[in-house]
Amino acid sequence: MAQNTTIDIPDEDLPLLERAQHLAGGTPSAAVSEALRRYVEMEEGRRQGYEEIVIRIAGDERRFSGVLLGEWGRTSRSGRVDTFRVYRSHGGTFVLHVDRSPDWVSGSESDDWATTWLGYLGLGETSWGFVPGDATVEAAGTLEELRGKIPGEFYDRIAALADRPVVEDLDL
Repeated sequence: MAQNTTIDIPDEDLPLLERAQHLAGGTPSAAVSEALRRYVEMEEGRRQGYEEIVIRIAGDERRFSGVLLGEWGRTSRSGRVDTFRVYRSHGGTFVLHVDRSPDWVSGSESDDWATTWLGYLGLGETSWGFVPGDATVEAAGTLEELRGKIPGEFYDRIAALADRPVVEDLDL
């Protein structure tokens, strides 16, 4: 059974309430309930040591409450950088974020190093190009599901600390 509660909204915030009501499906109570649900979830997580994580992928954002367990990077011979980040969400899910930098290629059409360097100095022809980077986010119910998706040494380090509490209360 729903309980009636009166909430005072300042006049200057009425447009905000109307917008929230529209986004929530037409009722002010739906907007207020969603806001309260989100507030309680985020505040409880914050008090337990979790923070709001926002990951950008191809112009979109993915947001969740979590804690970063670790970050690992590696560079290819071409200079491309892969960055792996593993988070533990407030709900206990592991989140893998892989961010790949653009893959740049530059040089001259010659295999001769002197010709290539003359091109870099503007004294000869040179070419360059790149393939855009990309990023992915993947949720895993267990740490074992991440095996093979991240470098082995990184997996071992994450596995060693994955069960540690986010916040440890000290009795001092």
